Amino acid sequence: MKIKENIIYVGVNDHQVDLFEGQYPVPHGMSYNSYMILDEKIAVMDTVDIAFGQQWLSNVEEALGGRKPHYLVIQHMEPDHSANIPTFLEKYPDTKVVATSQAFKMMNQFFGLELGERAVTAANGGTLELGAHTLQFVFAPMVHWPEVMMTYDMKEKILFSADGFGKFGALDVEEEWAGEARRYYIGIVGKYGVQVQNILKKAAALDIQAICPLHGPVLTENLGYYLDLYNTWSSYEAEEKGVAIAYASIYGHTKEAALFLAEQLKEKDIPVAVHDLARTDLSQAVADAFRYSCLVLASNTYNAGINPFMHDFITRLLERSYQKRTIGMVENGSWAPMAAKTMQAMFEKSKDITFAENTVTVMSAMKAQDKEKIGKLAGELQEKCL
Repeated sequence: MKIKENIIYVGVNDHQVDLFEGQYPVPHGMSYNSYMILDEKIAVMDTVDIAFGQQWLSNVEEALGGRKPHYLVIQHMEPDHSANIPTFLEKYPDTKVVATSQAFKMMNQFFGLELGERAVTAANGGTLELGAHTLQFVFAPMVHWPEVMMTYDMKEKILFSADGFGKFGALDVEEEWAGEARRYYIGIVGKYGVQVQNILKKAAALDIQAICPLHGPVLTENLGYYLDLYNTWSSYEAEEKGVAIAYASIYGHTKEAALFLAEQLKEKDIPVAVHDLARTDLSQAVADAFRYSCLVLASNTYNAGINPFMHDFITRLLERSYQKRTIGMVENGSWAPMAAKTMQAMFEKSKDITFAENTVTVMSAMKAQDKEKIGKLAGELQEKCL
């Protein structure tokens, strides 16, 4: 697949994987993207997952058309992009490797590689001349590993963005970009909003006409849309006005309260996403919690605390610096309800979290007075979330 006349896609699609990074369901597979820039000197951009090494090498060989690569540029050392460095260098022993100094340390850790004169250490803002193409390196530490850099092709005005602007899903599956890109970003990069903001500032100084990520499609049109979403996600602002409801229930009474609240909100024309934390893909629940302006947590009391699924969910939010939201709470207990107190305490160190005044406490099973309390919470959320 040609990106430009002299820039060729040589990546692969993975429909074998069920859990990306061992935790994120990927029903539509995954792409591991690699690119080749053909010029007086040839640069290959990154490798692919170890399971697809031979397919990737075949793609590379075909694109080379009998020539030899001069450089292998490594932007990110996570194994789904770096695993085939040794096999590539075995096949093309004269190739030089371009990476950050931190990346070379990781190469030694992963593969025991000491490249000597074959190592070209990239400098932040430094360049590499290929002929007509000049590559400029833009360091992007902690987006989302410390060794990451992005690469800007000054001729074609293409940003090779490492894991930035990626998404779940193989390239031979047609689907809307934002949903799986949001789940990917929040799940994998979400903790590092400050660092993403820094790289967006650097990107703003570049004339970018296309973005080539390491996962997901090449972005060539309406780039402002993608950049704006990344700005929203990395600044922890709500993407949409609405309410995400996450509930954990044992015998169905907490679930009943959560679903009743959802119906109350829908009657007020408030967008709602509801997740049963015991059964949903937690990465999707986390993504929706970041997507909407308000969050409701509904949990039974369990071992003088909260349901384990709720604890796991809140932990995932906190790990990703959840902030700038209004949180409502529904708790259930048969003798000493503790869920609301426990949940609120977990957010003690979070930034810009406002708790709804109307906390709903259900004693065992929902009753008429509980519905009234839920109605008041719905009214408060209508004021604060729209």
